[in-house]
Amino acid sequence: MTAAPTSAAFGLDGAATCVRMISPNGTFEPNAAAEEFLPYLDRLSEADHRRFYRDMVVVRKFDTEAANLQRQGQLALWVPSHGQEAAQVGSAYATRPQDHVFPSYREHVVGMIRGLDVVDILRMLRGVTLGGWVPEEHGNFHLYTLVLASQTLHSTGYAMGMQLDGATATGNPETDQAVIVYYGDGASSQGDANEALVFAASYQTPQVFFLQNNHWAISVPVARQSRTPLYLRAGGFGMPGTQIDGNDVLASFAVTAKSMDDARAGHGPALIEALTYRVGAHTTADDPTKYRDPDELAYWVARDPIVRFRSYLQGRGIEQEFLDAVDEEAVDFAADTRKRALEITGPEQSVIFDNVYAEPHPLVAEQKAWLERYEASFDEGKN
Repeated sequence: MTAAPTSAAFGLDGAATCVRMISPNGTFEPNAAAEEFLPYLDRLSEADHRRFYRDMVVVRKFDTEAANLQRQGQLALWVPSHGQEAAQVGSAYATRPQDHVFPSYREHVVGMIRGLDVVDILRMLRGVTLGGWVPEEHGNFHLYTLVLASQTLHSTGYAMGMQLDGATATGNPETDQAVIVYYGDGASSQGDANEALVFAASYQTPQVFFLQNNHWAISVPVARQSRTPLYLRAGGFGMPGTQIDGNDVLASFAVTAKSMDDARAGHGPALIEALTYRVGAHTTADDPTKYRDPDELAYWVARDPIVRFRSYLQGRGIEQEFLDAVDEEAVDFAADTRKRALEITGPEQSVIFDNVYAEPHPLVAEQKAWLERYEASFDEGKN
């Protein structure tokens, strides 16, 4: 495979179109594209800055622990999020409690922020549950979607439902609802994603499409999928598109906050392209060394979102005790995750027949009875 060009091919460094608040070395240097979004940073307190950092560090440690669990046979699969923490944390904190979040399968920290127990993600990837959680009980964080781009249609339909229910664009920002959907550069090439954009634009849904461009759709570079930056596609569907430095948590927050505010107010959908990088493998079933250029990886590692934000906080005088405490918390969090993951047990076999239909169904009952007889026959043979 031919490696993709560095991000400079899409203008990450110094491009006027890419919104950036914090430079790669951690100094606050908003570029020209960031100016209209600067007022949204006024919403953030020092406590918010600390929370951003804490969540990025904790989820990376969790991510590493989960990958180790998979390598040790405790999970069927793991989907790393290393490198994409800033894009996810910033955008997640731009949502409000009444909003609905439709993830792909890599948004671990978004779920955590919305109140999801991340061990539920491990249960799903261990194969003991088909979904793992009820969205309404976890901050309206919907189920992971392993079928690429299908969540874009789900979210658009849900946003249309909000309109029909009169739950949005009432003029009350405290109750008006909106939807944010996460998907990747690979999913942007799927028909579902483009159909969702058509319907969202046609019906002016209260919705934000948050496209995490991590530069690789498994082994296919984004440069092979699109000859233009992905955010420009939004204009073709009749909605605004904004490109952000996805490794800048403040840029992610500010742009998403504006887009979500606009969506709740009835101004229609928007698309955000977050330029970031998948530092790890696509999943633990993938070996990126087979197709990626080591120089490209080094380029992005040097722009690590956690290192960048730590430098920013240190420039603002954050105490070392806080940084050390976060590191310790991350280790404890990962250890607790491992302990609880090892305690996961499989469900009763009969659960596969539950909830197939809303009401009891004779065919399902017959199949369940057959399986029970079949399993019992093995015990009979032992006697």
